[in-house]
Amino acid sequence: HIFYAVLGFSWTVYLWEAYLAYRQRKMYRLTTHVPQELGKIMDSETFEKSRLYQLDKSNFSFWSGLYSETEGTLILLFGGIPFLWDIAGSFTAHFGFGPEYITQSLVFLTLATLFSAVTGLPWSLYNTFVIEEKHGFNQQTLGFFFKDAVKKFFVTQCILLPVTSLLLYIIKIGGDYFFIYAWLFTLGVSLILVTIYADYIAPLFDKFTPLPEGELKNDIESMAKSISFPLTKVYVVESKRSSHSNAYFYGFFKNKRIVLFDTLLEDYSPLNKTGESETHQPENKKQGCNNPEILAVLGHELGHWKLGHTVKNIVISQMNSFLCFSLFAVLIGRKELFVAFGFTHSQPTLIGLMIIFQFIFSPYNELLSFCLTVLSRRFEFQADAFARNMGKASELYSALIKLNKDNLGFPVADWLFSMWHYSHPPLLERLRALGSGKQD
Repeated sequence: HIFYAVLGFSWTVYLWEAYLAYRQRKMYRLTTHVPQELGKIMDSETFEKSRLYQLDKSNFSFWSGLYSETEGTLILLFGGIPFLWDIAGSFTAHFGFGPEYITQSLVFLTLATLFSAVTGLPWSLYNTFVIEEKHGFNQQTLGFFFKDAVKKFFVTQCILLPVTSLLLYIIKIGGDYFFIYAWLFTLGVSLILVTIYADYIAPLFDKFTPLPEGELKNDIESMAKSISFPLTKVYVVESKRSSHSNAYFYGFFKNKRIVLFDTLLEDYSPLNKTGESETHQPENKKQGCNNPEILAVLGHELGHWKLGHTVKNIVISQMNSFLCFSLFAVLIGRKELFVAFGFTHSQPTLIGLMIIFQFIFSPYNELLSFCLTVLSRRFEFQADAFARNMGKASELYSALIKLNKDNLGFPVADWLFSMWHYSHPPLLERLRALGSGKQD
């Protein structure tokens, strides 16, 4: 009953997602002309490009989602998890390690992530070299793509395997209160990863260079100082994979750093340098924001910090993590959970983590995800209001339009699809709020 309940819920979620996607694809297909409200901010050519791009992405998500759901169902029905666990056990036994060692769990985890990477590779290739290439976003060669994929896999294993082995060891020796120690351990790991990611992990994949001295850097530092944001460095990332734009900040306490993708910056975007001579600058920029617009975007991002959104998200995440580990402690001793998934003679801790966190908690995870999406949209409105109160409403207004155009965002959304999926409010809602001076 547990097994089929898990499968039933999984397919129910998929059908719900498929229905939502159908509603949004219908919006893409039927909205073929720029709505009157958008006439002044979006031309028909850009509107059509964004419509076709999002339609292609939606169709891709439908088929890749169907494949993923079918694959997961077949793995469960035909005992793929215990089969892979037995293979890991045979491998470790060959080297003299018994089931009491954590080694079997680490081999199982490596094989599972390798299987996931290999089966997901064709979909990733199609998304990158067909869809993203077709719509002008892909900047990768095939060689770079595979080199990047291999590097990601090994970096992931270098982090995942030591963390998992320590977590399993803590659960093993933690006694009755192991769930508290496990939660504290995962809290520490997450804080460390957030701290070191941009300094030590991200540079393995992207080139980070300090933003040169000049007007933009001075203005960013002045804006940060005006709200007591402890900025220490500003970096520009060279976009090697995609021409999509982004910006973020990271760091704890008095060591904050801002990262800007070159595609966000009008004067740095590689698309704006195509065909330029050393002395000629293009009259019409193709991509990116000007300096006042960049400051408005950063005003929005710094608003998240000033309003405590980052801290609130961390607190919510850790409260959820503690709750999950507490429930895990209650459920891990239930043998019927393991039997339902094909483990009749053993109850491996790693498998227990997988069954409980991935399958048993799936209804709760869906509800939590929706609630966090709603909260995220509220935070976005508040961050927009913060930038507006800094006197940057018009600059943020134009920046949002440019970013939507550069990333081929479709400004018309089905209300139910956007309510369930959009972590950021639709463009029109944000523009209305900025223009009216009111926040929902």
